[in-house]
Amino acid sequence: MRRILLLAAFAVSFLCQISAQSKVYEVKSPDKKISFSFKVDDKQNLVYKISVKGKDVIDWSGTGYSMSPEGTADKISVLMPKSKKPIKFNGEWRPVWGKRAVVKDICTSWTIDLQTVSDGFMVLDILVYNDGVAFRPASVNLEPVSCYEHTEFNFAGDYTAWYYNGERHNIGPEKLSDANGERLPLMTIKAADDLYLALHEADLAANGWPMRLRSEAGSTSFSVIPEKNEPYALFQGTWRVLMVGKTPGDLVDSHLIELLNPEPDQDFSWVRPGVYLWDWRIDGAVWEGYHYGMNYESWVKMIDFAAEQGFQGLVLDANWYGPEFEKDSDPTKGDKARDVQRIIKYGKDKGVGVWLYLNDVAGTNYPIEETLAQYEEWGASGVKYGFMNGNPQEKNRKTQEITALCAKHHLMVDYHDYPVHPFGQMRTYPNAVTREYCKAQLDGRQIFQPKTFVTSAFVNMVAGPIDQNNGFLELHQGRTTRKDNNQEVPSTVTGEIARTLITWSGATVIPDIPEYYQKYPSLLEFLSAEKQPWKESITLAGEIGEYIVMARQNKDGDWLIGAATNEEAREISVPLTFLGKGKFTATVNTDAEDTHYRTNRETFKTEAPQTVTKKSTIKIRLAPGGGACILIRK
Repeated sequence: MRRILLLAAFAVSFLCQISAQSKVYEVKSPDKKISFSFKVDDKQNLVYKISVKGKDVIDWSGTGYSMSPEGTADKISVLMPKSKKPIKFNGEWRPVWGKRAVVKDICTSWTIDLQTVSDGFMVLDILVYNDGVAFRPASVNLEPVSCYEHTEFNFAGDYTAWYYNGERHNIGPEKLSDANGERLPLMTIKAADDLYLALHEADLAANGWPMRLRSEAGSTSFSVIPEKNEPYALFQGTWRVLMVGKTPGDLVDSHLIELLNPEPDQDFSWVRPGVYLWDWRIDGAVWEGYHYGMNYESWVKMIDFAAEQGFQGLVLDANWYGPEFEKDSDPTKGDKARDVQRIIKYGKDKGVGVWLYLNDVAGTNYPIEETLAQYEEWGASGVKYGFMNGNPQEKNRKTQEITALCAKHHLMVDYHDYPVHPFGQMRTYPNAVTREYCKAQLDGRQIFQPKTFVTSAFVNMVAGPIDQNNGFLELHQGRTTRKDNNQEVPSTVTGEIARTLITWSGATVIPDIPEYYQKYPSLLEFLSAEKQPWKESITLAGEIGEYIVMARQNKDGDWLIGAATNEEAREISVPLTFLGKGKFTATVNTDAEDTHYRTNRETFKTEAPQTVTKKSTIKIRLAPGGGACILIRK
């Protein structure tokens, strides 16, 4: 039906064809500070540019589709706006969970019809917000054809950038002209001291290819690597997004990526965001003669602790139904399936949910919907899906299918091991609470350093919720007794707990045994106060790769502040201007004078509770690799 309507619209537009050459069209943000301009140039290419406060940040760049991966997009012969002028939209979004309870959805939109020289058709959707720009080309054809996207981003200066880099430390800081070859989004850019940008995509097409970028050394131009899409009469493209902020924290606090996705069409009130325990890293831990394992007895201890602290649940990881990479491991009947059913019931009686790991081998070799239906029947809360196979397009398709099936069966879902990058899916499917779009901290101690965290906070986390598994507290010098990856963790105890707050995720999965959290009562109190859904989130300060200070208001109205630094010690003053009226009590946990992430990780201090107001400022000291945790209550 949409195809028919689009073709009819083109037929009407042809009755009043206009030559588009040289005429420049412009769409401005509601506050008039951001502008998206477009035209058909003298070579009949559809081109656009983006400016902020009157200064170009992306110079004239091409966009569109062709039938070939080589060259440029098809030439344009006719350009016709569907309305005489851009349309303003003023609304709000109230997410099931997210960074805040109410999100303003205010933008200016315009839709453009285009005819190509080869008698093909295009639609260009444009949305300009106060914090960024999104545009989406769509290819319309009379018969199904394969098409290739040709979108360029010609940056107007040799800015500094950082890029997602898979399960490695992110690339950057790097001058745009030094990039050579392939780069992956999300791409965070410092254009000036008071101008930061982020390049990403949103509402990834169900059968589309996740975006990859290509650049050549000496150039400040990046282009989307054209991938062959399946034959379609109408191919609805993916939003190309440029986020804009005065500070890198503005990018972190933005909801632009989520807003560009459709609203949900079913009830998701059953989704339970919050803190979850994890059995993978407890395996092998020893406390006063007790040896933790991935077994029913240890699960009971974890469930009891979760219920006592008000945590949402427990994640059971790999091999519970047999060796995860063997085709004969049945995900509903294998190995510990009976114990799993017992612990789900035990947790349910205590108000604690249980997640189940599912490897792609079992997800592929056994009927996936039957497996998920069985997990729902058992009463499981969610699924952690690991090691998905396939090329990026195949992984995207499978991710979207599994997310929808999990929603049907009331299961939250967490994708691990090189997943498709976040693209705002959690708006349409709030059960998609997190994914390992980063190097999980305890898997990557060979590359994970304090700077890794304070880089990923301004790169990976801008794209969406990430599962980084912070909060490990067995930080004494030397190897641990854990069975998997027992190297030392480069952090401090206050830094570890601060990271659990800073990292945005619908499932904050913490990796240690109860006793190590109970060893630090004040830090445990802070962790237990991380009650979602958040009412508000504010990045108070920070610089990419240097440090970050994050404030979040929990569902009870308490404020929590987490601060983390790189390998450098620093002192920070934190103004409390975000507080409401009245007096509050603040409990401050900081690194001690002798704390250091290399040599003395487990020392910290808790200051006596102090009375504060919105006029107060709290000074904190962060040790190298450390952090601070502040809990503020009415």
